[in-house]
Order: sequence, then structure tokens, then C-alpha cells
Amino acid sequence: MSLQQRERVASIVRSVVMIVIALICAIPLYVIVINTFKNNAEMSADPFGLPERWSLENYSYALSTLPIANAFKNTIIVTVFGVGLQVLVGALAAYGMILKKSRFTAIVGALLILAFLIPGQTLLIPQYRLESQLGLVDTLLGLIVLYTGGATFCYFLIVQYMRGLPQEIFEAARIDGAGPFRIFWTIVLPLIKPILITVIVFQTMGTWNDFMTPNIYISSIDKQTIILQVFNAMGQFTTNWPLFMTITTIALIPVFIFFVFCQKWIVAGLVAGSVKG
Repeated sequence: MSLQQRERVASIVRSVVMIVIALICAIPLYVIVINTFKNNAEMSADPFGLPERWSLENYSYALSTLPIANAFKNTIIVTVFGVGLQVLVGALAAYGMILKKSRFTAIVGALLILAFLIPGQTLLIPQYRLESQLGLVDTLLGLIVLYTGGATFCYFLIVQYMRGLPQEIFEAARIDGAGPFRIFWTIVLPLIKPILITVIVFQTMGTWNDFMTPNIYISSIDKQTIILQVFNAMGQFTTNWPLFMTITTIALIPVFIFFVFCQKWIVAGLVAGSVKG
């Protein structure tokens, strides 16, 4: 067998293995989606089979009975402002580290690494006390402030990408009279667009699907996020699993579409950030 034939066989084998793995990973999603069109008795009889009669009753009941629209609105507000602040703060911090390298910035970078390594669970009590003193508990603003702490993760991704930018661009801009902020907005941001999109996708999915933070800090029904609605449905409809799966599917649809639409930028940003020059 020639080298070309061996490579072709290896490519076919890899493709088959990846398809099999993808199908295995898709089984839970298939079970969830297919059972949203069944009633409880039909699901109990055959959870893996197709429904005898395709029905949208679960979707109709969930959308008309539960405050899903308000939960979507709250989640969108928290996600847009929380992720926006994370990316902005992370990008500015990375830009500051690249723009001026000194002992001070090295110390700040080390502190950021230490902050990144601290488990978030250990900070729950002091964070809750601080938010309580500031009157931010049970508010969407409080959630946004907490999510802004994710700027540390954004900083680490963005700063690695920025280190690959040619420093001559910054020097030329300074010679032309551009200040630091003008350089950032007009030169740096367009150049780091791939990694920015990658960070936005990662943080959007994490913020949208986060359960622990809103569960701890939000108690009012009118301020709950969509993931809390999924949790409440599990408690309220303990025996009605098709309805629970319906609410879960509704919560996943927006972030699934968002991820599918942006996945090409995820790969492009990571690959571009890993190659210098």
C-alpha cells in the first residue's frame, strides 16, 4: 500500500471514529428534544422512540403558563452587559500590559494569575456580604457586577493574542501623534477581532448557562434567569419530565444557535492566537 493510500485510509478511519463519537454525544440531546413532543405516559413507555403523535402541547403550556419571556429578558440583559464589561475590561488590561512593560505591570500580572487560581466557591460568602452591603443582592445589576469578574479569564486569552501583534504598528501610530486610547480603539481592536469574538462566545455561553450565581443572589421570581426557570420546573413538575425537557430545550435554543453561528470564529481566534508572526 502506497503512502497516499495509507493516508486516505487513515483519513476515512478518523472520520468514522469522529462521526461515531459525535453520534454518541448527541444521544442525550436527542432524548431531550424527542420527548418534548410526548406526554408523560408515552415517554415512560418508550423514551428513545419517536412520538406516535407529534404534539406541541408542552411548548404551548410552558410559554403560556411560566414567565419564560421575562426570564429570557433578564438573561439577555445580564449576558449582554456582563459579557460586554468582561471583554472591555479584559482587553484594556491586556493592552495596558503590552503597552508598558515594567515591574509594576509584572506584579499586577502575577496578582491576576493568583486571582484566577482562587476557586470561586471560596469567595461566595465575602462576595455575598459585599453585595448585601451595597444593596445589590436580588438585582440584575448585582449579577452583572459579579460576572464582570470574569474579565480575568478574558485578559489571559487576549494578552496572549496581543503579544503576537507587531510593535512597529504602535510605534508608527505614536509617531503620527495618536494617543494610547486612540491606538486602542482604531488599531488594536480591529486587529484582535478574532480573539475578541472567541472570548465573547465562551463568556456568553458560560453566563447564559450559569446556575449557581443567580440561584444564590436572586430570590424574586421577576428577576430570575432562564436557567432558574429550568430548575423551578424540575421542582414544580417532578413527575412531568416531558414538560421539564421542553423548558430545557427552550433555554438551550438561543445559545445553541449562537454557538453554531460563531463556531468558525472560535477556531480562527484560537489558531491565530497560538501562532506568532
